[in-house]
Amino acid sequence: MLLTIDVGNTHTVLGLFDGDEIVEHWRISTDARRTADELAVLLQGLMGMHPLLGDELGDGIDGIAICATVPSVLHELREVTRRYYGDVPAVLVEPGVKTGVPILTDNPKEVGADRIINAVAAVDLYGGPAIVVDFGTATTFDAVSARGEYVGGVIAPGIEISVEALGVRGAQLRKIEVARPRSVIGKNTVEAMQSGIIYGFAGQVDGVVNRMARELAADPDDVTVIATGGLAPMVLGESSVIDEHEPWLTLIGLRLVYERNVSRM
Repeated sequence: MLLTIDVGNTHTVLGLFDGDEIVEHWRISTDARRTADELAVLLQGLMGMHPLLGDELGDGIDGIAICATVPSVLHELREVTRRYYGDVPAVLVEPGVKTGVPILTDNPKEVGADRIINAVAAVDLYGGPAIVVDFGTATTFDAVSARGEYVGGVIAPGIEISVEALGVRGAQLRKIEVARPRSVIGKNTVEAMQSGIIYGFAGQVDGVVNRMARELAADPDDVTVIATGGLAPMVLGESSVIDEHEPWLTLIGLRLVYERNVSRM
């Protein structure tokens, strides 16, 4: 089986693939202070609960694919693959790794690995032109051309960042649960903040996507809009532009990149 690991700024998502099918997944907090040994223990604890894997670390794992936006965690995961999965082929997404998606930006090396991986999966699943909206620590919008090229994107503050900023900078405000309020017009402070977050972000998504689609294609209706990320469900029902929801888009992209590179190792 293939173990895929997507390290984000706030959360790390792990997926276990049996062929093309994701059979298990886990979400843990990203901690840049964890050492390789601590990560290995964590992986053993999670995967030891799965009936298709053995009790020992590495049992049943035939390959590993990793992308990370946190360099220190990527460094430690590299050590994990070396020390604990030495005989298992591992692909760490970084410059030089074959993705099959040309990157048409001013500086391709500065584009986050997760954003490229999302583009890989979007092209494979839906073709181009497409826009991927990833609701994570930041809300990112990534554009893929009709020819399957990554052409650029937009980065905006994420939902949780905005909630925390309101609680810190607002003298009479506090951190709230991100949930859909009873109505758009809030009857109390908490509902007013929830409304601003949910409907404000839905309006942001619709506005940004519509502008991107007009630049991306002669007919904006030809653009497929894919939502992913842990906070996507909060906005799905309120946005009018999202066509598809694929919560495991990054993990699927990691599987595809692994398959494109493992034969070269």
